[in-house]
Amino acid sequence: MDKELAQKLLKKVKDDYEIIATDYSASRPASWRELSIFNDLVKDGDRVLDLGCGHGRLIELFPGKNINYLGVDSSKNLLDIARKRYPKYNFLLADALNLPLPNDLFDAIFSIAVLHHIPSHELRIKFFEEAKRVLKPNGILVLTVWNLFRLKTLPLLLRYSLLKTLGLSKLEYGDVLVPWANKAKRYYHYFTKKEMRKLAEEAGFEIVEIGSLKNIRNRRANLYLIAKKP
Repeated sequence: MDKELAQKLLKKVKDDYEIIATDYSASRPASWRELSIFNDLVKDGDRVLDLGCGHGRLIELFPGKNINYLGVDSSKNLLDIARKRYPKYNFLLADALNLPLPNDLFDAIFSIAVLHHIPSHELRIKFFEEAKRVLKPNGILVLTVWNLFRLKTLPLLLRYSLLKTLGLSKLEYGDVLVPWANKAKRYYHYFTKKEMRKLAEEAGFEIVEIGSLKNIRNRRANLYLIAKKP
């Protein structure tokens, strides 16, 4: 992907979340229950980075655990909501691709539904490398992306793939713009488990586990990756 276009898409993602922050937070009042499988990856005393924390709901994944939590997001409006909801925790306005944080700081990084908003192979690698930089040796990275290869969402992929084939779109194959209530069209990339694995390994991570998550009603599907910094 052209570097200028990739930067424009990054800015669009940020601007879109500023626009929909209130509605987005209201639509997701609590942490997804299916994420509870990751609870045991964190122990008392761990430093935990919530990378792309939004309005901070991941905190609810660790009830009763004494952790040193930091939430980072590029959306000021979402962070304003997070600080009101969780005043006891720390939040930082920052770019996931250029974190103003020292090396080897965190025991675990959680990045829920963020990677699919990052355009281009180059910037995705940068995302992984920056996460690895701030992780301690043997630290764990947990990330999820939407599983968009479903009957409900495949038509969108087919539409944008056709536009690309016809030369009518500058997006890459697998890229789409998903509408949000006529207020924004958020950029997404359709990931496969294979692509997630290749990115993590290229950035120097060791793969621990890759799988799929579904909620109880099967209305939401995500792919997840657990990787370790050597």
